[in-house]
Amino acid sequence: MKFINNPTHDLTYDDVFMVPSASEISSRMEVDLTSNDGSGTTIPIVVANMTAVSGRRMAETIARRGGIAVIPQDIPLEIVKDVISWVKSRHTFFDTAITLSPNETVADAVGLLNKRAHGAIVIVEDNKPVGIVTEEDCAGVDRFTQLHSVMSKDLMTLPDTADAHAAFDFLHHHRRKLAPVVSTNGELVGILTRISALRATLYSPALDAKNNLRIAAAVGINGDVAAKAKYLIDAGVDVLVVDTAHGHQRKMIEALKVIKALNSNVPIVAGNVVTADGVRDLVAAGADIIKVGVGPGAMCTTRMQTGVGRPQFSAVLECAAEAKKLGKSVWADGGVRHPRDVALALAAGASNVMIGSWFAGTYESPGDLQTDANGKLFKESFGMASARAVAARTSQEDAFDRARKALFEEGISTSRMYLNPARPGVEDLLDEIIAGLRSSCTYAGAKSLEEFADRATVGLQSSAGFAEGRPLHSSWS
Repeated sequence: MKFINNPTHDLTYDDVFMVPSASEISSRMEVDLTSNDGSGTTIPIVVANMTAVSGRRMAETIARRGGIAVIPQDIPLEIVKDVISWVKSRHTFFDTAITLSPNETVADAVGLLNKRAHGAIVIVEDNKPVGIVTEEDCAGVDRFTQLHSVMSKDLMTLPDTADAHAAFDFLHHHRRKLAPVVSTNGELVGILTRISALRATLYSPALDAKNNLRIAAAVGINGDVAAKAKYLIDAGVDVLVVDTAHGHQRKMIEALKVIKALNSNVPIVAGNVVTADGVRDLVAAGADIIKVGVGPGAMCTTRMQTGVGRPQFSAVLECAAEAKKLGKSVWADGGVRHPRDVALALAAGASNVMIGSWFAGTYESPGDLQTDANGKLFKESFGMASARAVAARTSQEDAFDRARKALFEEGISTSRMYLNPARPGVEDLLDEIIAGLRSSCTYAGAKSLEEFADRATVGLQSSAGFAEGRPLHSSWS
């Protein structure tokens, strides 16, 4: 990457823009977005290890489209093991169906309908589909009504041998938004929508050596770090993230050394840092990938409370350059509000971009869907250094120590993340992000992420320059 005007201060994503370069790329689909950092992603997107963001549904969905999700460190290890096993048992093409029996009630269905973006529940008997229930079927119906009374029995199923094109043609011909997918003996395999069939031709899943979906998990730097790391590695985790707010410290170095001594082939991510010195020290201790970012996240109050941090574009630029010298990579963690920010982080040299709060307001995040006074849908999000997160992380300690630790927080404990009615699912957001990123690469004349980081030309802009680039959703007169 090169600047067209030399910066004299550190920069955020809003402070910079990318200049078009000569390009011989005729289609954005010529761009390969696979990362070479060992994470196995085919799109450079990582779901941040936040309790309100990253769970089993998110991990499955993101991996099927080529990214990877990091399960947070404050989830009990036994549950994380179960999540890893569950994600790896998911189909790489068909979505997991929500199922209920005919004798369960509308109340049961309403509580589950918004857990997945496809918005349907498959009614099964002996694991064979007998009907479909949607939100429309449940509207205005007594909540104790059994589902066999409201389900659609005009059922059409797809064979599990169908490819994306055939599946789309079938659904389009029969004017169906979705259909259950069944095996040769009629048992339910999954569910597929028309748009999912299209996406399967635009994305490649992130798969391990056994062709199962990939998943990452985080550990902290306290307690028996080696034992926790070994447990997750044995459970089949594909990437291990050693995570703490201030990554350039002695306990992180010690944690990395004991994990590296396990001699696992699992890539180790460590952070967070914002300087070349931090990168060098963490790489020397055993990290393969460095997580960059202090304070840019939407739920983070670190900079306002402590004055500590660094504008994210400059942090990624410096850290990525140092990591490249050492044959390693960086993940840009935080500060992403628009697709342009993802592109700029990759232009600065990141191999993947971590997204947290932006994904909290989607069907796939773990939180319960809520409605505000105006009828708008939202989910609650919170920072991982907030009092709420600390309370969950210290639940096994005595009341005195928990109360004392709760006095110190560097994150928002509750924030409403509204679902975008036009893009309520995480795949909808991925479409927007990846379309923008592919276009960015074509503007730079780059067919890969490595070429993009090498060819990108960046300039500095004022706040007026940033405002000029924002679209207007109504007239200015």
